Amino acid sequence: MINKCLFPAAGYGTRFLPATKAVPKEMLPILNKPLLQYGVEEALSAGINNMAIVTGRGKRAIEDHFDNASELESQLRGTSKEHYLDDIKSVIEKSTFTYIRQTQMLGLGHAILTGETLIGEEPFAVILADDLCIDGDINLLSKMIKIYEKYQCSVIAIEEIPFTQTEKYGVISGDLIDGTNDTYRVTNMFEKPKSHDLIEFVEDRVNPNYASSFMAIAGRYILTPDIFDILKKIKPGKNGEIQITDALLFQANQGKVIAYKFKGKRFDCGSVEGYIKAINYFAKKQELLK
Repeated sequence: MINKCLFPAAGYGTRFLPATKAVPKEMLPILNKPLLQYGVEEALSAGINNMAIVTGRGKRAIEDHFDNASELESQLRGTSKEHYLDDIKSVIEKSTFTYIRQTQMLGLGHAILTGETLIGEEPFAVILADDLCIDGDINLLSKMIKIYEKYQCSVIAIEEIPFTQTEKYGVISGDLIDGTNDTYRVTNMFEKPKSHDLIEFVEDRVNPNYASSFMAIAGRYILTPDIFDILKKIKPGKNGEIQITDALLFQANQGKVIAYKFKGKRFDCGSVEGYIKAINYFAKKQELLK
């Protein structure tokens, strides 16, 4: 069983300055709901109700959002606006929230390692809130949990990207397994590779059993607890940071990482362009429901 979901939420959100000087990027709203709440609701839909959040300085708004607001509720009680709080009250009632601060910004791997005391010795999910994923009736994390239950190893979500975007993501290659066209056993990984790093990926594409295009890691993971020991031992990688990609490559070399090709919509809300696309998508979706 996957009982806990870790949310790394300590980053500065520099691409959204000056807005993120006082507002955590994870709390930027898509219409009337902050990004992090979408992630928490996805975890709840996947049967997880223990939310472990890695925060940083200036992130108190996250804790306040996932807490009761007695004065506000009192003011709205019995009015036509009372229903506006229904969604967040439901999330709070169904979830348990724990927090820890990341005191140094040393990469995603370091953020995940910081959450070790909240997770303990058990497999866990990771959601990056600024990757907003929409995947029909069954959410992405639910599908990944089913894959974990079958293979009992780390699972990552991947999506096809153009060659021009490889420097923005961790990129994988792998073998198709079980006669599927969407599940791979990962054989190699690169963190934000430049074009000259991708020669072996291009060579792999000649083999029809390999990933047929460039596959980037999306912001969803199921990780086994040995990842913490690996993160403690690996050396800083790209940009001098502790990269989760490097730790996953260690597992992949042992055949212990499965990648699932995500077919839904993913919005990179860590960029202004992706954030605007997400807002437009949900705005149009609401218009269709009227």
